[in-house]
Amino acid sequence: MRGNSLLMLGLAVVFGIGAVVVTKVWLDTQRSQFTTSAEATLSPTDTVVVAATALRFGDRLQPDNLKQIPWPSGARPNGAFMRKEELLESGDRYVITALEANEPVLEWKVTGPGQRATLSAVLAEGKKAVTIRVNDVLGVAGFVLPGDRVDIMLTRQDRSPSDESRKAYIDVLLQNIKVLAIDQLADDRTDDPQVAKAVTVEVGTEQAQKLTLAANVGQLSLALRNVLSDTGEATRRVTIGDLGTGGPFVEPEEDEAEKSVLRPSFATVGVIRGMERSEYQVQKER
Repeated sequence: MRGNSLLMLGLAVVFGIGAVVVTKVWLDTQRSQFTTSAEATLSPTDTVVVAATALRFGDRLQPDNLKQIPWPSGARPNGAFMRKEELLESGDRYVITALEANEPVLEWKVTGPGQRATLSAVLAEGKKAVTIRVNDVLGVAGFVLPGDRVDIMLTRQDRSPSDESRKAYIDVLLQNIKVLAIDQLADDRTDDPQVAKAVTVEVGTEQAQKLTLAANVGQLSLALRNVLSDTGEATRRVTIGDLGTGGPFVEPEEDEAEKSVLRPSFATVGVIRGMERSEYQVQKER
């Protein structure tokens, strides 16, 4: 009986050890297969050209400000370059959209081979660049920066042929217009306010005509839009009358009771003057 118990105990130990070994082997096999599959999926077999340092509008691309980094196969961004030679071999290229360090260099963020970094390279297809004159007030105190969206308003004064009086009003001329440059600054990553004398905006052909005409018949001013606001809104003309102070001054009429108290009648004035003359004569006789 004692021998049978020892035998059963020995078998239980052997089977337990065997189960542990088999389980460990199975887990190691599964882990190895999972790791191999993950490495095959995420293994960087491609390279992508990125900016080695921060690059701004007009910077020329050179071997020392670019670098190649490994990139997951099949996940390369559209318009990216795989090798620096591919990017630089056909001629000088310049940055037209600011790049941060380690940001992929995409085709639409740089000029074509041999092209200059000008606003013409930044313009969307079918768009025109028009410059309008502003000052520290009309330009929103310098807080309008390249890349912002603005509404453009026109203030005018019309001379009426009937009474020759000037009537001022203001209209919202254009909405949701992209700012390309402030004076000669076109860096859309700048965040420093800059008081400008000129603002260059991106508009269509008809909008460019309106802006050019409006600049000659009135005064243009900017209204900065919310960065998330990309839709227009219904507007109307605002005149002096909408301010609540328009029109000529009209003296308010007085009540009859107030007139009798504040403004004496002619008879009363005559009595007062007669009293004054009588008093003068009495003083003279004395």
